[in-house]
Amino acid sequence: MQPRRKKRLFSMLLVISLIAGAVGAMLFALQQNINLFYTPGQLVQGLGEGKIKPDVGQRLRLGGMVVPGSVSRDATSLKVSFDLTDDSGEIATVEFEGILPDLFREGQGIVAQGILKSANVLAATEVLAKHDEEYLPPEVAEAVKGIRHVPPSQLQQQNRPQSNYGG
Repeated sequence: MQPRRKKRLFSMLLVISLIAGAVGAMLFALQQNINLFYTPGQLVQGLGEGKIKPDVGQRLRLGGMVVPGSVSRDATSLKVSFDLTDDSGEIATVEFEGILPDLFREGQGIVAQGILKSANVLAATEVLAKHDEEYLPPEVAEAVKGIRHVPPSQLQQQNRPQSNYGG
């Protein structure tokens, strides 16, 4: 093999190995930040066709509805634990230390992010509760079907007292 070809081959192998090393380092660094989303049913029964369950110590996000009557607060600290459920009927426990969001309440949908302590217990580092102001439960939507919606901006204009100053 000619020296010029040996040099090109060596250069190409060096470039390919550097690229492979960089990709490997990025995947290793991202491995700690990948958070898979599970529902309580998927956490207990497994995810996908292979019924893959997360490992204890894995970072993940767990979403579901807070079970009414399951919220217990520690009287001396900010520790809170509560149960989550989904349509499968399975229950997972979330333990959190900190201030819960204002929208957190029993029966509310939440997403908790943290580390799995055991098969169905999550040590949460963050709890998110969100609602959509446009959402109506099916029963309420049926009850208000014939009522005309008036935006708040128009309500304020309708209820504003008339001014004597020509305004």
